[in-house]
Amino acid sequence: ISPVPPYSREQPIFTTRAHVFQIDPSTKKNWVPASKQAVTVSYFYDSTRNSYRIISVDGAKVIINSTITPNMTFTKTSQKFGQWADSRANTVFGLGFPSEQQLTKFAEKFQEVKEAAKLARDRSQEKIETSSNHSQESGRETPSSTRASSVNGTDDEKASHGGPAEAHLKSENDKLKIALAQSSSNVKKWETELQTLQESNARLTTALQESAASIEHWKKQFSACKEENDQLRSKIEELEEQCNEINKEKERNAQLSRRLQELETEIQDKELELEELRKQGEVIPQLMSECESVSEQLQAAEKKNKDLEEKVRTLRTEVEESKHRQTNLKTELKNFLDVLDGKIDELHDFRQGLSKLGVDN
Repeated sequence: ISPVPPYSREQPIFTTRAHVFQIDPSTKKNWVPASKQAVTVSYFYDSTRNSYRIISVDGAKVIINSTITPNMTFTKTSQKFGQWADSRANTVFGLGFPSEQQLTKFAEKFQEVKEAAKLARDRSQEKIETSSNHSQESGRETPSSTRASSVNGTDDEKASHGGPAEAHLKSENDKLKIALAQSSSNVKKWETELQTLQESNARLTTALQESAASIEHWKKQFSACKEENDQLRSKIEELEEQCNEINKEKERNAQLSRRLQELETEIQDKELELEELRKQGEVIPQLMSECESVSEQLQAAEKKNKDLEEKVRTLRTEVEESKHRQTNLKTELKNFLDVLDGKIDELHDFRQGLSKLGVDN
């Protein structure tokens, strides 16, 4: 619904874009947004009534319809926000601009329009005073001419003395008739404009009610969105805590993986050491087979060899169980080799003795 009738002579003289707000009627402190986004705000001049209005429309809703009077004042409350009070609309309008320069231009235009409205009001008062003075003068001249005509004696004298006065009165009466006709036409025009304004005010009231209902709807949606936002924030906090726990578990798993690799490396080293010990243990059966081929005279040596075999078995078991016993095994094996070398030497001496006995025999 356009606030400017198509037959009106109102024309835009300045246009800008801004976010529109209205003061909360209940608290008179908080601002309520009247537009979802930046809308067009324009100054209109009505040449027929010599008046100025600020009009803004958001879609099909009229959000500003403010007639500027000389008593209004536009106040800058910040670098990009300004406001003015409209007593007829019983509200305070606020505009938020994208830049300080646009706010300054709007404020300057408001001051210009305010001065023009004041000048128009002064001129209309002067016209009213002038017309009232003319009517008072014509009222005073009429009884004086009547008295003049009654004072004169004959009709000829009346005609000779009263002619110019009657012509003057006639011209004044014609002027009054013209003024009356103009005032009647102005009254009709004002009645038409008043009816138009009443219809416009009715549409504005309906639009205001729809806007109030829309505001309540948006308030409910805002509260619902706020609750949902709070729930999402709590979920995000829970997820962050879970992520922190997961990161800690990852760090522990990484530490366990490194420890496992170290243990695998140690196991491989142990297996290599065991393989070396097994290779060293394979020499022992060969020595035992050689010792078994010795004659029965080496029973003492065989007995010792059995003891050594038992020690070797014990050493194998100990090697498989722990690396720590490797040193003891090597020591015992060295002792065994020393004893074996001694026995081999004894056997060698014994053989030489046998060979000597054979030669002697």
